[in-house]
Amino acid sequence: MLISNAVSRLSPKHTARALKTTAIGVAPAAIALVFAVSLSQIMMNSGNNLSGMPSMLKVMAVSLANATGLGYIMLAVFVGILGAYMAGSNTVSNILFGGFQFEIANATGLPKTIILALQNVGGAVGNMICVHNVVAVCTTCGILGQEGDVIRKNLVPATIYAIVVSVVAAIAVFVLKIQMI
Repeated sequence: MLISNAVSRLSPKHTARALKTTAIGVAPAAIALVFAVSLSQIMMNSGNNLSGMPSMLKVMAVSLANATGLGYIMLAVFVGILGAYMAGSNTVSNILFGGFQFEIANATGLPKTIILALQNVGGAVGNMICVHNVVAVCTTCGILGQEGDVIRKNLVPATIYAIVVSVVAAIAVFVLKIQMI
């Protein structure tokens, strides 16, 4: 920003205003990201203990892997959607659930790259129903108070998209035998 300021020859007053606006805009996302990364690190590193117990993430992942088996490939994208819905972004969804998805892939023998790709796609799809994105859209379009309707209407294409992506992934793995890392 300082380089672009020098090139565009903005006054110090305009530069200060731009820095303040940027800081105000980035602050909520930065705060959410700090807590999401912290939670993710606690969950991943809880296995570093003297008791020899596995991490929380691994225990949850192995439990779900045992319950779903190879059928988990049909659920992975929905975990990404849930993460984006709860956290508000694909990035935070990936931070929170990427390790979880990786551990499930390990436990089930499903290809890690495909499961992590489904996580990422799910996080992107989840932005369609993410509360703060819907509020921003409703504010921009002047339809405040209709956020619930927008989320309900977006659930249909989000669900269809998630099912199609899951089926394509299942075909890639089980029919075409694509076994990436």
